[in-house]
Amino acid sequence: MIQISEPAQAHFRKLLSKQDPGTNIRVFVVNPGTPSAECGVSYCPADAVEDADTRLPFEGFDAVVDQDSAPFLEEAEIDFVTDQMGSQLTLKAPNAKVRKVDDDAPLMERLHYMIDAEINPQLASHGGKVMLMEITPAGKAVLQFGGGCNGCSMVDVTLKEGIEKQMLAQFPELTGVVDATEHQAGEHSYY
Repeated sequence: MIQISEPAQAHFRKLLSKQDPGTNIRVFVVNPGTPSAECGVSYCPADAVEDADTRLPFEGFDAVVDQDSAPFLEEAEIDFVTDQMGSQLTLKAPNAKVRKVDDDAPLMERLHYMIDAEINPQLASHGGKVMLMEITPAGKAVLQFGGGCNGCSMVDVTLKEGIEKQMLAQFPELTGVVDATEHQAGEHSYY
């Protein structure tokens, strides 16, 4: 579930050596599955471990994860990096904002995951987003653009050269992508 590099494990052992015996670390996600999700690490005294928690054993300590955070910490990595600027603990959790779906999940779920995890973060830099409305019987994904994408002069290029290529490469069962948005340029539009 969570990979902790050797330097990060050494860092945690050093920190925990100054805590009460039996103290571990807790890895968690605040607001899991939302755009405002944030990951964190804290001390976890022995009496704060719940029955439903997952305990991940490492040398000298356990990483404890609560039941609600666990699915959002799949493929998470914790590292401790030292460079000329100093030392820093890094936590990368690619599934914190969106719960990962299984490879055999229905196509609609897998497309929603791809849009939320890969496409919308790219569009967000322009204040835009895209939503999956339906999959037609002919295998076309029907999308609706919002935010800065609605009325943007580059939306056709974004759809055909970006989103459609990415979706067709990842989902061979799709035959194409269609934009169902009634585009109206306005103050919100990205140019």
